[in-house]
Order: sequence, then C-alpha cells, then structure tokens
Amino acid sequence: MSKAENKLRIVVFLCLVLTVLLVESGAFACTGLTLTGEDGTLVYGRTMEWDAFDMNTKALVVPRATKFQGQTPDGINGKRWNARYGFLGFELSDRAVSDGMNEKGLAAGFFYHHGFAEYADYDPDLSDQSMSPSDVLPFILSSFSTVSEVRVAMEQIRVVSVKDPVLGMAVPIHLMVTDPGGKVLVIEFKDGKAKFFNNPVGVITNNPTFDWHLTNLRNYGYLSNEPFEDKKWGDLEISPLASGSGLLGVPGDFTSPSRFVRAVVFAQTARSTSGGPDTVQEFFRIMDSFNVGARQGEGSDQHQNGNLPADTVWTSCHDTKNMITYYHTAFNRRLRSINIKKIDFSKAGERSIPLDTKRVQDIQDITDKLQ
Repeated sequence: MSKAENKLRIVVFLCLVLTVLLVESGAFACTGLTLTGEDGTLVYGRTMEWDAFDMNTKALVVPRATKFQGQTPDGINGKRWNARYGFLGFELSDRAVSDGMNEKGLAAGFFYHHGFAEYADYDPDLSDQSMSPSDVLPFILSSFSTVSEVRVAMEQIRVVSVKDPVLGMAVPIHLMVTDPGGKVLVIEFKDGKAKFFNNPVGVITNNPTFDWHLTNLRNYGYLSNEPFEDKKWGDLEISPLASGSGLLGVPGDFTSPSRFVRAVVFAQTARSTSGGPDTVQEFFRIMDSFNVGARQGEGSDQHQNGNLPADTVWTSCHDTKNMITYYHTAFNRRLRSINIKKIDFSKAGERSIPLDTKRVQDIQDITDKLQ
C-alpha cells in the first residue's frame, strides 16, 4: 500500500469517527429528567436535540375517541385502537409525536437508542398486535393513566421495524413514562420484546442500555454537593481550592453516559422545591446545563442558511399534578405554558399550533426604569 493510500485510509477513518461523535453529541443528545416537589408534584421533561433539518415542531391536541391503526412493513394494517384519553403532544415534522402528557397526567417521551433497539420480526399473521416504533408513544398517551397499565399492555404489543422515509431505517427508540403517583418506567426493546426498568433516579439519555447507565453510576458515588474536608498529605495541607469541590469529577461532555451521570447528580443535589411552578423552575435551571450549541449537519439546508440557532431545539416540562405543560425553544427562551385542564378533549378533530408564533427572542427593554 502506498503512503498516499495509507493517508487516505486514515483520513476516511477519522472522518467516520468524527461523524459518530457528532451524531452522538449533537443530533441525538436528548436528556430526560424528573423532579418531585415537597407536595408530591412530579414533573417530567426533556431536551430535544436535532441538527439535520428543521422539524417545525408543533403542539398537537389529540381528542378522545380518535381512531388509530398501527403501521407495519405492509402498510397501515397493524393494531387498531380508539383514544380513551385525549393528550397534548409535541409533533415532529407533522409525522411523529415524540413527547407529551394526557388528561390523566400520564407523561412520556421517546429517546434515540441507535444500535440497541431490537424490534420483533414482522409476522403478517400477528399484524393486529403489531405497530411501528412511531406508533408506541401515541398508543401509550391515548390509552393509559398509570405506569402499571402501560407495562401490562406493552407486554402484548409487537413493535416491528418500519423504515422511516427520512432516516432510511426504523427509528431506534426507548421511552420513559411517568404518572402523577410518582412511578417512572423505562421501556426498551431487546430480542424483539419490550424490556422494562423501574427508574429509581428519574433520568434517561441515549445509548447504551438503561441498566448499563445505572451500573456506571457506581463510578461516581464519591460525588457530593459538600466540599471535601481538609486533608494532610505528608507535610502538605490539602484544602478545597474553590467552592464546588465536592462535585469535582462530574463529567462535562455531551455523550449520553456523561449526560446521564450529570443529570442524576444535578437532580440529587437540586434545591428543595414546594411543587408546581417552583419545581418547574428548578427543572429548567438544571436543564440549562444540557443545551447543545449550534452544530448543524454538514450539507443540510439548515447548515447552509443557519436557520437553526442550536441543536437543542426545544425543552419541555410536564407538571403531572397541576396538568400544565411548559416549554421554551432555541428561538425564544421565554417559558410558555399550556393548561391541559382547559383543553376540550371531547371536541372532534386534531388541532395544532407551532411552538413559536414568531421565531424571535422577545426582549424587555427596561432602560426607562433607570432614567
């Protein structure tokens, strides 16, 4: 092999490595988190990262009695069901609901799980039990009021590979589901079957599997929000150089294992909150640490015109007790809220609005107060 050929192989290899790192840390670096207030209020929310193209996310209302049918490789011939509960969802590109909360306070979202989601082989004779990965979240939000109900029902569902026309493959996902009673469930897919994990830390990110992330936490048991105590190493006095010494060693990169550890540590050391807006405010404070800056996909339209200001395109938070959904976007960091209790889910027909009426950050000019 010539030196030129060898150099070319090295360049190709490095480009592939860089691509993998960018995909992991940018486009699919979603982080989910729950917090509980002193009054028992559980809030769940997440960041949504995507840099390949503008998903034009909408807030979508799906009423009760909406008719659904799952998709399979043969078309729309999968499991049929009617919505028992209405729900508010965040819809991506007019195609898939990625996150939401229903009128009973059950909230859930799906997260990218590339290389680890193993769906069932499609069997036409079992099409009435089958659905695509994109059907799972609407099925959960429209059908159940508790995590326990979700677990029982998902044991009977066959999630099969259906190629997404944009990604060119079945969307690899796992999910986190929460209810007002405080239960948190992670659903993954292994060997064609749903696998369930009770979530003791209320956090989810991406690869690898959830049980691996829990095991990895054992590497960080020394972390604390208290400064380390003064020590003497030989004749040298060792004391904290600055505040925050107890958290020395918290991983700060944006890989999913590091984000998982950081989210757990920040949630466990969060300030005590009363519930409701107070807990929501603490949630958004923590999630500010997981915003991924602008790094659009090479060759995409958005890379050319700079239409996406950041990879973290929106952050949502669902107050499962008071039934209010909050969010802000990369275009406008102002918090907006939707009161689920005020939505008429008996009204027929889906309806939606874009997350941003105007994609401009509103800024309050307070100069006159200083004149």
